[in-house]
Amino acid sequence: MIKQTSNQIELGFSPLFKEQLNLKHPLCRLADEIRWKDFDIAFAKHYSTSMGKPSKPIRLMVSLLILKQLRNLSDESVVEQWSENVYYQYFSGLIQFSISRPCVPTELVEFRKRIGTEGIELIFKESIRVNGKDSEDDNLSADTTVQEKNITFPTDDKLYKKVINECRNIAQKENIDLRQTYVRSVGKLSRLQRFKNTKHGAKKARMASKKIKTIAGRLVRELNRKLPSDVLTKYSSTLDIYQKVMSQKRSDSNKIYSIHEPEVKCYTKGKEHKKYEFGSKVSILVTQNTGVIVGAMNFNSTEHDSKTIEKAINQYEKLTGKTAKNAFVDRGYRGVTKVNQTNILVPKSNPKITKEQRKGHSRRSAIEPVIGHLKRNYRMGRNFLKGIKGDEINVLLSAAAMNFKRVINLWSSEAIYRWKLILKIILDAYQSFIAQNLSMTF
Repeated sequence: MIKQTSNQIELGFSPLFKEQLNLKHPLCRLADEIRWKDFDIAFAKHYSTSMGKPSKPIRLMVSLLILKQLRNLSDESVVEQWSENVYYQYFSGLIQFSISRPCVPTELVEFRKRIGTEGIELIFKESIRVNGKDSEDDNLSADTTVQEKNITFPTDDKLYKKVINECRNIAQKENIDLRQTYVRSVGKLSRLQRFKNTKHGAKKARMASKKIKTIAGRLVRELNRKLPSDVLTKYSSTLDIYQKVMSQKRSDSNKIYSIHEPEVKCYTKGKEHKKYEFGSKVSILVTQNTGVIVGAMNFNSTEHDSKTIEKAINQYEKLTGKTAKNAFVDRGYRGVTKVNQTNILVPKSNPKITKEQRKGHSRRSAIEPVIGHLKRNYRMGRNFLKGIKGDEINVLLSAAAMNFKRVINLWSSEAIYRWKLILKIILDAYQSFIAQNLSMTF
């Protein structure tokens, strides 16, 4: 681990941040609220004190992950903007302005892999704690959504062409002489496929698609024959994926929709604007009265919503150490009435429903804009992180960023309220002064 020298003054004549910045700025207040020492203690096990190159400070790396989601930036952008923004640097624990970049963007990738889902869960837990008593609501709202993966819309033709290109790359890398590369053939067939929706070109396009699939199968079989046994074991999982792509049919389950992201699932939710979504399922838990996200869990399966609520409630109890009284859900959760000590309330026609339950069912729809903001503003709309771990990490970071943003908005509204109160006092004093002067005049 790096020695504790990150707060050392670089230039003796440089002014400190505390002398220059507005310490009431939301990022300054948030930096003082977060318990950074907890991250140092929890992540110390991932570092060695005697081996390897000195690492970056843990607070710096955690703050970059938070700022990335909070400002909806990529790894490259947050590293670039950090060197330009003094409040970002104060939030990261610096006491003076630094002109150099904090790290290489790929170091954020390695840091996410290093701390894993458990480490990101700790950041999410801290975002819940920062919200204070607002996160202690006994009534929760639950819903599921789809976190789309950063893949193109899958078609059989795209997958077959991808298999052909990957087979060529493997052959070139391992110095395998293919009987034929089919570069010109695939180019001609692709041009024929452009006319699949025309009257005279539909038949030729279908034949071209069939020919491309045949070519992909030939190359996969040729690699299986010509690769040495020790090299074949290296590519066995990749070639198995290619074989599955070639053999899968329209009605099959657990289909592969992307070569580089084979875990992606297809979800059909009946939306008019988007019939199919390709990614993973996400379960969100929100406090009903305050809107704090207290649960965020990713599922790389197509299981029913009712199968996800138990794991979501268990995560909530693990992170907060509390038990919710009620969880209000939609009709997609039919079949579950209770998880641990929490009542799962599904809307149904019941003349004996209480006023509190009716209000809770009406309030449950407030979770929809929360999911919308997570997708639009906090990088959950399209996940760029790789693999199942990337899905889990992105969901937790998005939820944590929205919780931190909620606190920042509350502080901003408090400042606006104080200014309004001051202006009201000044206006009242001015009006009373005018009234006194008018009475003295008459």
